[in-house]
Amino acid sequence: MKNKFLLCSFIVLATISSFAQSNERNKKMAILIQENYALADSQYSYMMGIVPKDKMPQSFDEKNNQLLSREITWWCTGFYPGSLLYIYEQTKNEKIKQEALRALKVIEPNQFYTGNHDLGFMMFCSYGNAYRLFKDEKYKEIIFNAAASLATRYRPSMKAIQSWNKNQYFNCPVIIDNMMNLEMMNWVSQQGGDPKYQQIATTHSNTTMKEFYRPDYSSFHVVDFDLTTGNVLRKTTHQGAANSSAWSRGQAWGLYGFITMYRDTKNESYLKLAKNIAQFYLNHPNLPSDMIPYWDFDAGQQPLAKRDASAAAICASALLELAQFSTGDEKEKYINASVKMLETLSNNTYRSKYGENGGFLIKHCVGALPLNSEVDVPLIYADYYFLEALHRYQKWYLNKH
Repeated sequence: MKNKFLLCSFIVLATISSFAQSNERNKKMAILIQENYALADSQYSYMMGIVPKDKMPQSFDEKNNQLLSREITWWCTGFYPGSLLYIYEQTKNEKIKQEALRALKVIEPNQFYTGNHDLGFMMFCSYGNAYRLFKDEKYKEIIFNAAASLATRYRPSMKAIQSWNKNQYFNCPVIIDNMMNLEMMNWVSQQGGDPKYQQIATTHSNTTMKEFYRPDYSSFHVVDFDLTTGNVLRKTTHQGAANSSAWSRGQAWGLYGFITMYRDTKNESYLKLAKNIAQFYLNHPNLPSDMIPYWDFDAGQQPLAKRDASAAAICASALLELAQFSTGDEKEKYINASVKMLETLSNNTYRSKYGENGGFLIKHCVGALPLNSEVDVPLIYADYYFLEALHRYQKWYLNKH
């Protein structure tokens, strides 16, 4: 009886302690969310005044004090309207909403684009959020068309969606980033569209699970296939430090993609892989204590190597989703890691002050260092996933307590 009493007492004290810690964390996050969205409202209100009417913002050239924008078929063009929609949802700023609607109209032709795999980034981060908020059936139709366009890139011989077209480097490449475009395919099938889209997403995920992951659960960036036979020609890390290295954003893409696939299919192998990817990421000896990774986990000259805040933003959002399908200490580990990332991204090192950085929120991102492209700059997708992570914390943790 005495032992049972002591055990019950310990459980009660542990529960009280856990609740107190969670409550304190929620208080801090409530303040952080409000602060970041207020800044985002101000920053994007400035940015929308300097964005070219026919392009989408991508980055900022600090040296020349110039906003850098891209044509609508660039893979990142859905992140600007998507970010605006998250901001509007939080602040109810009507001018932000109107700019989001204008930007959606600009990228609308992408619903029929078949030039690469990025339709999910382009059309679901944008129109997916728009439909979620406004339930406009036209937006749903556009997403359905985008899924049909993406499906044209499915290659039965490879059992995967071809990412880039054949080029000087690759024959028929598939990249880990492609996992991020499958959510749209699942959604369309689940919203009454053709079941083949989710079948394609599942088949692609299974191929990725088989061909991309090493025994330590790090991922290659690119797997190149022979289109005729479906055989793998080679495995590389095109934007990372070496073919054998773990490119940080690629690890975040994979984590996010597989936990999304688990949510949509309830295939336990996807959840297991997501947890193993998270284990690799969070326990890596080269992950700095502030949780913002170097651009590649195996990059040389640390700590002089560049950090990639975009990878941290993506990972923070993914971990909050992974926590939704976890329990106990494991769940707390994922939430606490995400909160640490968001807190660091909100400090003066990584977050802009009002009026800085061309209106972007997050600094110190890396696009493709080996290609000398977008090194140590703001990037629109870092802002998007940062805002998404804050939104997820508010929706899933604050609003339930």
